[in-house]
Amino acid sequence: MSDSTVRNPHGICADRVVIVTGAGRGLGRAHALAFAAEGAKVVVNDVGASLGGDGHDLGPAAEVVEEIRAMGGEAIVNDDDVSDWDGAGRMIRQAIDTFGNLHTLVCNAGIVRDRMIVNMSVDEWDAVMKVHLRGMFCPVRHAIDHWRSLSKAGTPVDARVVTTSSGAGLFGSVSQGNYSAAKAGIAAFTIVSAVELDRYGIKVNGIAPSARSRMTEEAFADMMKKPESGFDAMDPANVSPLVVWLGSTACDVTGRMFEIAGGQLSVADGWQHGAVADKGARYEPVEIGSVVHRLVQEGPRPAPVYGAPQ
Repeated sequence: MSDSTVRNPHGICADRVVIVTGAGRGLGRAHALAFAAEGAKVVVNDVGASLGGDGHDLGPAAEVVEEIRAMGGEAIVNDDDVSDWDGAGRMIRQAIDTFGNLHTLVCNAGIVRDRMIVNMSVDEWDAVMKVHLRGMFCPVRHAIDHWRSLSKAGTPVDARVVTTSSGAGLFGSVSQGNYSAAKAGIAAFTIVSAVELDRYGIKVNGIAPSARSRMTEEAFADMMKKPESGFDAMDPANVSPLVVWLGSTACDVTGRMFEIAGGQLSVADGWQHGAVADKGARYEPVEIGSVVHRLVQEGPRPAPVYGAPQ
């Protein structure tokens, strides 16, 4: 997002109230600025923690708010912990009290505690699960309460939730067992909630982005390096147009997971039922091996785990 960006009051998200969690840096910052440029009123949520989830600093979120206001937009800071049930509720209420409603929730906040599984501690496991999974569920649950009450009162609802998974969650990533498991959980939550919430006028989709961030700069340094010239494919702002569209009334799909990297956009195809061998009776253990080998041969090869030996 360039410094010369000016808010379009008639943009695709004109007057929509949008919360972006983890919006102080990286992808979240790019999303917040992109929503504002398209006319949205933005709640910039960020506790200002370190990459590992420690500390508290309002500075990054406040800077994003100032950038939005400089382009003629409206934005406020929220520093509630999205994984805290009461804090997530305050965040949703702040959006409604300040701007009169809530239309879109983008769940972007996350941390990493990378470690090979044999060396991973239970604290490193729990910390990642808390921020990614609980930190998604708590805001979504509170937002649903607001939208569901409107729907039951007869008020039309045209709400959107955008979750953030990862290629690690869809395919796995070596040394990121906790992160991969959390992101896989987000993908599953996305498709389930899309089915459950459609009746209330709520569409839910997810993204699996590849872009430069504090999380990826260290893990994939060569891949994420900014080029000296030409298209910067790993610029996080490349992901934001998709997120803005998914958060707008123009979005007419639900329950899908989108992969995006630079200018490449695709719809991810998740677990599907594979080939079936039906004996019509109970198998004996000694029979299983040959059947499994045949089914594996007949089915497509799974996408490789990131970082696995080729």
